[in-house]
Amino acid sequence: MALRWSKASAFLLTLSVILLLTQTQSKLLTRCQLAKELLRHDFPRSYLSNWVCLVESESGRSTSKSMQLPNQSVSYGLFQINSKNWCRKGRRGGICNIKCEEFLNDEISDDSRCAMQIFNRHGFQAWPGWMSKCRGRTLPDVSRC
Repeated sequence: MALRWSKASAFLLTLSVILLLTQTQSKLLTRCQLAKELLRHDFPRSYLSNWVCLVESESGRSTSKSMQLPNQSVSYGLFQINSKNWCRKGRRGGICNIKCEEFLNDEISDDSRCAMQIFNRHGFQAWPGWMSKCRGRTLPDVSRC
């Protein structure tokens, strides 16, 4: 009986450590946390509601979201940056010259830089979520954040 308890204890301890590490690697931001983070990373206040809407529609404000697309590419992180052109899985590359997995942690500096590169080339039209849920619609109110 003691042997079973120690195996179960070891399993629970390992599982707890894995869950703790996973939780420290990603965040689900509130709307105001997101707005403040975007401002901290030099997103223009005049477009802040559009960026918040974009992130909400693309990732649900989760830094750890990844989505496999029908064309076999994967979109990563808050801004759902796609591996087809912007990053490379497992190594640095793409237009943003970064490993896609770097977009899955709670440090959004690299995500922000790449998102601004995408925006500077294509505008908000680069994001299907913005096109379908934000363009021409009422945007989130972040004035009290």
